[in-house]
Amino acid sequence: MVGGGRVNQGDQLGDCPDAEVVTLVATQSRKQMSRDICVHTWPCSYYLEPEKQWVPGELSLTSLSLKFIADKTGKILVSFPLSSIIEIKKEASHFIFRSITILEKDHVKHWFSSLQPSRNAVFNIIEHFWRELLLCQPGATVQASSSPMTKGKELTGLMACSQKRLEDTAKVLHHQGEQFDNIMEGLDKIESDLDVADRLLTQLESPSWWPFSSKLWKTPSETKPAEGASASGSEALGKEGIVIKIPAVISQRTESHAKPGKLIVLVSGLEVRDSDSLLMHRFEREDVDDIKVRTPYEVSIRQRFIGKPDITYHLISAKMPEVIPILEVQFSKKIEFLEDALMLRSTRASSPAEKGCSTWHAAPGLMDRVRPREPSGSPGGQSQLQMSEPFISEEEAHELTQILRKLKSLALDTETELERQDEALDSITSSVDRATLGIDKHSRRMERLTLSEQPREELSTGRHSETL
Repeated sequence: MVGGGRVNQGDQLGDCPDAEVVTLVATQSRKQMSRDICVHTWPCSYYLEPEKQWVPGELSLTSLSLKFIADKTGKILVSFPLSSIIEIKKEASHFIFRSITILEKDHVKHWFSSLQPSRNAVFNIIEHFWRELLLCQPGATVQASSSPMTKGKELTGLMACSQKRLEDTAKVLHHQGEQFDNIMEGLDKIESDLDVADRLLTQLESPSWWPFSSKLWKTPSETKPAEGASASGSEALGKEGIVIKIPAVISQRTESHAKPGKLIVLVSGLEVRDSDSLLMHRFEREDVDDIKVRTPYEVSIRQRFIGKPDITYHLISAKMPEVIPILEVQFSKKIEFLEDALMLRSTRASSPAEKGCSTWHAAPGLMDRVRPREPSGSPGGQSQLQMSEPFISEEEAHELTQILRKLKSLALDTETELERQDEALDSITSSVDRATLGIDKHSRRMERLTLSEQPREELSTGRHSETL
């Protein structure tokens, strides 16, 4: 930009196919990142200062903004970004009407009243998203006013988000692999116990004059190392692994009682805690019956019971998009995307692990394309490049290269771990089949021993009666 003139970027980079590819990727990432999804809406009334009256309508919250739409006209009476908010308070209008007031940076105060389902629930949700936005983007307003977001920064942010999701997925897979290892140790212990049972049954089936019967009773001592291994496996099972922890607004039965808390995703299940970190409920992995993703920021977790009410928790969080891919991995058969949340899944055509692999396959090409190109040898090309801002700076290109290399390494590790777990599943399946056959075989042998002992008891009882 020089002297108010603007260089046509399409003419400038028209002969550069690599730049066109990066332009397309950056444009798609910008559209995806700037998409403003509705988090929640509430019926309420807004105080219109010029007309000195309350106007009924609907208050709509997105992850970045807040707006009020009038019922009669359908017009947006007020709309402002969450980053412009200075203060959110609970007040009373004329000492009667319970209201929420929002103060902006230009000292404009907005009044909202008659909030449904309750003032506290609406206040907790709006305050949560406002605080999370301030915590996640410190100084974002200053940076936005001083320098606009470049395409390189947008692409770097998208790649960093992909790296974070792939790291979370790799962590879940790692803990899942540990569980498979513990299962295999338990199956080895079962096979060892079946060997001991086989020897003991052989001892019972053999006649008393059999010369090797005394050796069979010494075999239980051979199982002591296996017991030690099982003990260590149970200790490993008892260790809790926290995958991710996020703040959330929690409600159980009615939305009117929504209050701040935390959602903790563990290897073995889920925990819902209040703002003081006190446990409200713990869902074991096998106890979760279904998880409904209502929006990218709201999920419902349910545990069914017979003869008593189900336990259901509704959770809303600004960081829920980070948790949903992990829940997809842990509860792949129990998670359900409702209509409002289908857009979230459409943006991720594959699972997080598959997305990491697709990023890995695309990494070599992107690593070549993100490198800044040499300026053209012609004077006209040099003047055009000097007149415009660089598409991707050297620093951004270096950062993108590092992120893509990490993504490739993570994808390779994830692929290796998945192959190892596939082999472990095959081994577990064969071990379970062997254990099932062994148990059936030993059960039949025990039945035969029981039936063979009954005639002997009857014979001894008859001889005793004849003697009397």
